[in-house]
Amino acid sequence: MLRFLIRRTALGAIVLWLISMLVFTLFFVAPSNVARTLAGRQATPETVALIQHRLGLDLPIWQQYVGFVGRALRGDLGFDYYHQVPVTTIIGEAMPITISLVLGAAVLWLALGVFNGVMSAIRPRSFLDRSLTAFALFFYSMPSFLLGLLLLYFLYFQLTLAGIRIFPPGGYAPLRDGVGPWVQHLILPWVTLALVSAAIYTRLTRASMLDVLGEDYIRTARSKGIAERRVIVRHGLRSALTPVVTQFGIDVGVLLGGAVVTETVFSLPGLGKASLDALTQQNQPVIIATVLLGSAAVVVANIIVDVVYAVLDPRVRLN
Repeated sequence: MLRFLIRRTALGAIVLWLISMLVFTLFFVAPSNVARTLAGRQATPETVALIQHRLGLDLPIWQQYVGFVGRALRGDLGFDYYHQVPVTTIIGEAMPITISLVLGAAVLWLALGVFNGVMSAIRPRSFLDRSLTAFALFFYSMPSFLLGLLLLYFLYFQLTLAGIRIFPPGGYAPLRDGVGPWVQHLILPWVTLALVSAAIYTRLTRASMLDVLGEDYIRTARSKGIAERRVIVRHGLRSALTPVVTQFGIDVGVLLGGAVVTETVFSLPGLGKASLDALTQQNQPVIIATVLLGSAAVVVANIIVDVVYAVLDPRVRLN
């Protein structure tokens, strides 16, 4: 286990290093002039040159990259060009919002998707199976921004017009203000992400369960008189969860880098919103930091998925 973690951590560090070089290079290859944007349209060439010098943008790209890596290894990701605050401050303010959004939605979509998939698999081609399949296809085909806008329209706007104030129009209430306001502001974003993602997990769980339930060891367990619920949960579901865990690790890792659409629709100032603003403003330090953070989340999620494989399937060995 220790050798596996060391090897995967080293591989993940190499991946992050390559991604940092790619993002850093793309930023300079793209036609942009941050100093000109910061100086304004009426600025003189001298003013633009002075801003470039203060930001270190007049140095060769390799010197800028080496300086960035050296500072990053010390925990310094630079300063926001436009707000003159450390990038770590921006990340520290946005990360709890994205984590709250993604983990809350992940619990909902995993529970809903796995339950619906199991119910469809144990009653194939029944009315329940067809209904759950239609449910999955409906939400799988719906864009998340459209579903979010529909939830805001019916559960916020229409209810507010009727004098029923349950859901806020958007924004975020930190957990320190109380669990109630925190859940109230996140329940609609959670449902939006969960319904769209649960559709994938319903189909994935159903297909995997149908394959597993046809295996010889399932028939052997039933012939021994083991209760059907135990056969389904203990023997069938445990083996069927391997592809589900793979998809779950990828989805959570990617969304932790920023759920851009959902955060924009519900005005959540998370990592997705910070990334979008940084791209619009060509704010290099914030762009690189959010990309690296998202990449690190995917790397860590994949390592955790490999460990979970060994727990679910004793045949898997981490060596």
